[in-house]
Amino acid sequence: MTEQTSVNSEGIVGLDEPKKMTREDWRKKKELEEQRKLGNAPAEVDEEGKDINPHIPQYISSVPWYIDPSKRPTLKHQRPQDEKQQQFSSIGEWYKRGVQENDITTKYRKGACENCGAMTHKKKDCMERPRKVGAKFTGTGIAPDEHSQVQLALDYDGKRDRWNGYDPEEHQRIVEEYSKVDLAKRTLKAQKLQDELASGKLDQSQREYDSEDEDEDKYADDIDMPGQNFDSKRRITVRNLRIREDTAKYLRNLDPNSAYYDPKTRAMRENPYSNTGMNPDEVGYAGDNFARYTGATISMAQTQLFAWEAYERGSEVHLQADPTKLELLHRSFKVKKEDFKEKQRDSIVERYGGQEHLDAPPRELLLAQTEDYVEYSRHGAVLKGLEKAVARSKYEEDVLINNHTCIWGSYWKDGCWGYKCCHSLVKQSYCTGQAGIKTENTGECAPFEEGLQEPQEEEQPKTLLEMHQEKMKEKKKKKKNKKNKKHSSDSSDSEDEEKKKEKLKKALEAEDKRVKHVDALMQMDERKRPYYSLQEVKAPTEEEMEAFRMKRSRPDDPMASFLGQ
Repeated sequence: MTEQTSVNSEGIVGLDEPKKMTREDWRKKKELEEQRKLGNAPAEVDEEGKDINPHIPQYISSVPWYIDPSKRPTLKHQRPQDEKQQQFSSIGEWYKRGVQENDITTKYRKGACENCGAMTHKKKDCMERPRKVGAKFTGTGIAPDEHSQVQLALDYDGKRDRWNGYDPEEHQRIVEEYSKVDLAKRTLKAQKLQDELASGKLDQSQREYDSEDEDEDKYADDIDMPGQNFDSKRRITVRNLRIREDTAKYLRNLDPNSAYYDPKTRAMRENPYSNTGMNPDEVGYAGDNFARYTGATISMAQTQLFAWEAYERGSEVHLQADPTKLELLHRSFKVKKEDFKEKQRDSIVERYGGQEHLDAPPRELLLAQTEDYVEYSRHGAVLKGLEKAVARSKYEEDVLINNHTCIWGSYWKDGCWGYKCCHSLVKQSYCTGQAGIKTENTGECAPFEEGLQEPQEEEQPKTLLEMHQEKMKEKKKKKKNKKNKKHSSDSSDSEDEEKKKEKLKKALEAEDKRVKHVDALMQMDERKRPYYSLQEVKAPTEEEMEAFRMKRSRPDDPMASFLGQ
């Protein structure tokens, strides 16, 4: 913007102020503004040719006189300025993957990766397997450089775009792959029709009927089934309302505690007559789950699944169009499947062995569990059937080894298991009987030789002279001990008193420190005190108790005020 300046006689530079409008011009201007607000006059146009809303105040639309007095009213300053807008990356910009295939380097370059020889990263960032001798020293096997990546400036949506960086050509390749499969199917079908027509199995009329207009959609039946409306073009099933003659599910049982009815899906999975005591086989409706998982429903669903899988593999079968052919094909498939499993199992057993594990006894003998019906009375007595055997562990029980009479784990001591018969804490050790109990084995695995004790030789009986000599020696030893005790008692008493004084002195110092520490803690806030700061765990000694009594202040003591001086 250019500013109009004027120089007065004193040399001061200033701006030309707008000329004052006359009363008549002011009145005309106000009338024009009123007409524009009413819509009788065309709106004012800014410098870009855009209309200005007449209801916008003048202080917003007009340019200040000290900026440019000659400029017309505009709203350009209210719009986003292009030079101030932040530039973001376009939708097509993304990091370039892969390496540079055009440039091939045969010599190691200074500053490149010491492992692979690429210039775009260092050795610590190298993703290649560490070589025994790096490319820096061998000069061979130089890896190509990666592409120099662009610095993307993504906006808020760009950072959260799940398809950011997606290549549209990838989807095109998928479309081409499916189109090739579809073309191969059509070619195979046309060739099959030509062979059947040449052999005379198919008439020309049947070939015309089996045209491409049906779009190979054999499951899009033309007849609408009750409660269903099938659209063959869009291949969707639209659920209609129930048949008017049927009783609504929520009217089967008006008890509010009966089966739950979902109004959105119109489903009632549980039996509405479960609380009435009626047999589910006798009622007309026993819930969706009952109708879905009982009778021939499961086999029907398996047959339908087999029809879909067979149709995908090229077999022309349909559950509603040709159920007999589908049933025969399904039976033959089951027989072939069982034969294949049997051959596979026989080949594995023939190669690796293990037939003895397959000929194991029945489950009833191994685990003592059967499928027999047993009925008990209220007291636990068996009314019908055989009494149920006690379920045992899959491991062998009550197996005694190494002459033990009790199993491992029958004895417990100091956190260790052992044998109760000999109190041995070493697993698979040999039983020692009452001798092991007497030795009270601690569980440490000592060598076997150390546990054995050689039989001691029997001592010969002493004569009367030898016994008399031993008694005299014992009397002399006792006399010497008494004399030593008398001499040492005086010195030991003095030493004990000195030790007690030293211990008492240390206890008094420790008591002073403790009192100061307690006073400091009592002045602190309760929430800022350390955890368990006022609790002692160890028992006090005699010196500490004496120091506590000496330092304890009694309120009834008249000299208590002079203790701290």
